[in-house]
Amino acid sequence: MRPTTLDLRLDGPALTAALVDFPSVSGDEKALADAVEQALRALPHLSVDRYGNNVVARTHLGRAERIVLAGHIDTVPIADNVPSRLDSDGVLWGCGTSDMKSGVAVQLRIAATVPEPNRDLTFVFYDNEEVAAHLNGLGRIADAHPEWLAGDFAVLLEPSDGEVEGGCQGTLRVHLRTTGERAHSARSWMGSNAIHAAAPILARLAAYEPRRPVVEGLEYREGLNAVRIEGGVAGNVIPDDCTVVVNYRYAPDLTAEQALAHVRDVFADCGVAEFTVDDHSGAARPGLTHPAALAFMKAVGGTARPKFGWTDVARFSALGVPAVNYGPGNPLLAHKRDEHVAVERITHCEEKLRQWLTS
Repeated sequence: MRPTTLDLRLDGPALTAALVDFPSVSGDEKALADAVEQALRALPHLSVDRYGNNVVARTHLGRAERIVLAGHIDTVPIADNVPSRLDSDGVLWGCGTSDMKSGVAVQLRIAATVPEPNRDLTFVFYDNEEVAAHLNGLGRIADAHPEWLAGDFAVLLEPSDGEVEGGCQGTLRVHLRTTGERAHSARSWMGSNAIHAAAPILARLAAYEPRRPVVEGLEYREGLNAVRIEGGVAGNVIPDDCTVVVNYRYAPDLTAEQALAHVRDVFADCGVAEFTVDDHSGAARPGLTHPAALAFMKAVGGTARPKFGWTDVARFSALGVPAVNYGPGNPLLAHKRDEHVAVERITHCEEKLRQWLTS
């Protein structure tokens, strides 16, 4: 039977287990959003707002700075990995343990146990991060209630293995279509093969040398790759249509417009009949030079790393809020059937955030 309430008196690992035992696959977050809202409304030092299955809680202490702690409450589909399981080695197993219910547990623990932080806090719990961008709860809050996300600095508790990951790379996906003329394969000279026409595209990709730019002290590694190719009619037909799907992962020194222009330029002379943008999410600069970020780095320690994937720090960046990724989960374990998180990492992240927000 699905649980209905959350006990914020639990420690971080136990609260993570409780969240994992609360199934919340993308599109089915309502029950968990209800429980999060109910638990937060019981805390007198927070004001709580809700928009759809997105919950935002805030302190109003008049501090000089406001920090946003954000995390998504949805997971990818369950793969026989719910309920959670804690083993004797201090490892918690289950869907979402790494991405990112351990991070959400840390958020809830800070919300419940730090009633008078040295900076005003905004806690954002949002839905539909794991699916199409237009469904993303953080994006929908930004469109409908941007004032709820106002702040000087944001920490997204995405899995980063307890290390700070600055900014994120942008991701652009395009469809490159080539065309030809159908013919019987026994008389191929009567047609024009659209798959063969895609050869210059593939050759350009094979020869492409991706950049490794340094942005605010962090070295990012770009990639331009074919991720799908589609073409063919039947075993005896010369195809008249072929599409190569290309994904460009680009560093945050490029704007979305510059990234698109670069990809157009790369394939400008490759015989592309139709160039279509299928999906595009811009990059985010590291933001580590902001005073709040410097204080955060001093509190949590370690050396910041670049974020090679795309995360919602880009949405905060678009709102003018510098943001970093910092969470207890291991990004290499996200979405795996054997997803798990070290209990020590959950405790470590909570302690470091508490130190930053109370010292």
